[in-house]
Amino acid sequence: MLLSLMIFIPLLGMVAVLLLPRESEELIKRATLLFTLIPLALAVYLFIAYDRSTAGTQYVVNVPWIEAFNIQYHIGIDGLSVTLLLLTALLGPICVIASWRNIEKGIKAYMALFLLLETGMLGFFAALDLFLFYVFFELTLLPMYFLIGVWGGPRREYAAIKFFLYTLFGSVLMLVAMIAVYLNSGDPGARTFDIPTLIALASTAGHALNDLNFQIWVFLGFFIGFAVKVPIFPFHTWLPDAHVEAPTAISVILAGILLKMGTYGLVRINMAMFPQGLDHFTNGVGFWGNSLALLGFINIVYGSFCALAQTDFKKLVAYSSIGHMGFVILGLAARNDSGITGAILQMFNHGVISAMLFLLVGVLYDRAHHREINGFGGLGSRMPIYTGITTLAFMASLGLPGLSGFVGEALSLLGAYDKFKMLTILSTIGIVVGAAYFLWTLQRVFLGTLNPKYEELPEINGREILTLVPLGILTIVLGVWPNFAIDMFRESVTNLIDVLNAI
Repeated sequence: MLLSLMIFIPLLGMVAVLLLPRESEELIKRATLLFTLIPLALAVYLFIAYDRSTAGTQYVVNVPWIEAFNIQYHIGIDGLSVTLLLLTALLGPICVIASWRNIEKGIKAYMALFLLLETGMLGFFAALDLFLFYVFFELTLLPMYFLIGVWGGPRREYAAIKFFLYTLFGSVLMLVAMIAVYLNSGDPGARTFDIPTLIALASTAGHALNDLNFQIWVFLGFFIGFAVKVPIFPFHTWLPDAHVEAPTAISVILAGILLKMGTYGLVRINMAMFPQGLDHFTNGVGFWGNSLALLGFINIVYGSFCALAQTDFKKLVAYSSIGHMGFVILGLAARNDSGITGAILQMFNHGVISAMLFLLVGVLYDRAHHREINGFGGLGSRMPIYTGITTLAFMASLGLPGLSGFVGEALSLLGAYDKFKMLTILSTIGIVVGAAYFLWTLQRVFLGTLNPKYEELPEINGREILTLVPLGILTIVLGVWPNFAIDMFRESVTNLIDVLNAI
């Protein structure tokens, strides 16, 4: 019941917001904030109450939905999903506060769409029925399209359409693969979309879902759908445009949550349900044997060098996200305890750090009305608090030991080195380039002589600090005490490795 409340309270909030008078803008904002704070409170409770000693799903709800096709409203949480639910619920109110003064038109529609988006994201991480999983996945598409296309920058329509088409392309392939899995799950009366049941059937010798060729093809169908979301090269080109044009809060959701929907899907569906398909692309045998690790390596190096070449602050952070998500792919490709643990931890850490970075870019844009890195200079003397928080986020993102970005990347590389030594060594280029573009940006924006145009630039205010402090605390806590998160999904990782080793 608690899990269902957490998922659907934002949807209830959307209805409530739509019923409020359009002129009551402050009331609409406060109502939206309330309907995002309630899921956060429930997510914190679930995180604390979650039994860390078991890999099984908890807080399960399983009731019939579309009985003719054996589709269930089946939700539940394990260590991986409860961690990402907490991240999603945390970013909800942060984004509402970040939008408080930045969104000036259509506030009612904006807040209603944001609440619908939050329901889609929360439901996606809790779904245990493949059909329901797909419904929630698609539910995020429409509100995100309008949030970019209506409230974005000058090229918002182009960015929104590109985002929609790329995601729809991946979704269609996912839908075909999902139907194939359903039709091969059993006889007409016994077919199912239930994810735990499908995982068990796919590991049963002689079952149609256990066939190697079948697993390879459906693995590819789901993989491309999730690869667009991550995004993995070459399906990445929508991301920089979407980030640059999106409002600050929507960029936070894109980097913090929507990218993680892709990697979460890879873990939940591709790895757990199609272990033979995964083995085909990661076991080092034949032409495709290292392909998943190779894609992770390309993401790391390509994303890092693209970030280095940027002069737009927001586009730099967008390309850095592509690079850092490459470490997640590399860790997952390793298929061992260190690699998968590091990848999942990096998913959470990157969600926190990238959210901080996009919020900080938004603070500067709101004041200077541009994001050109070379157009600033010497802001450290004018905005010391803002400079300090930005330095913390930069150091965390480049992987400074003691901050959260270091631990996830280090574990991912440690696990990957065991299987892909040369690719792992070459991937460290991304760390060096990452340090280069962040330190160079720090120098150009904050050091040197203050640009006379910005002598009166106001310091970061209390509302903006409020959005950043929880993320900054998490960045430090997870850097010093990573077991805070690792303990949540340790048993789930062990269970996944057992499935992978059983093939």
